[in-house]
Amino acid sequence: MRYWIVVVSKDHIARGVAGGFMQANHGKEGPLKRMAVNDWVMFYSPKQTFAGNEPLQAFTAIGQVADEQIYQHKMADNFIPYRRNIKYEESKETPIAPLIADLDFIKNKSSWGYQFRFGFFEIPEGDFKLIRSKMVD
Repeated sequence: MRYWIVVVSKDHIARGVAGGFMQANHGKEGPLKRMAVNDWVMFYSPKQTFAGNEPLQAFTAIGQVADEQIYQHKMADNFIPYRRNIKYEESKETPIAPLIADLDFIKNKSSWGYQFRFGFFEIPEGDFKLIRSKMVD
């Protein structure tokens, strides 16, 4: 089992939770292929909305990969992103700031946001458990 973080605005992940799916890196297929059934995925939202600039810097959703299926969904004539089905868990929005010092995947604590620029990455199980303990009661 592996543990992943996907970077996505809060408004976009809200659509994913409502529909039981996820997209990563603007709908690319590659990241979704790296995941396996029952892998865990956490969603980090640097801002409230995709088009806006209001910061959030919080974990906003958590779930498990539901099946093997990777599929495309037409959102516009020129945008047909890849998706993966996710079984979302009930969770609460959790700010990252209080967790930074204790997260091993963040090597440089003063430049903690650097890792999130990749948009999709794997984290150690211990970091997953720490974040999940704050998100799920």
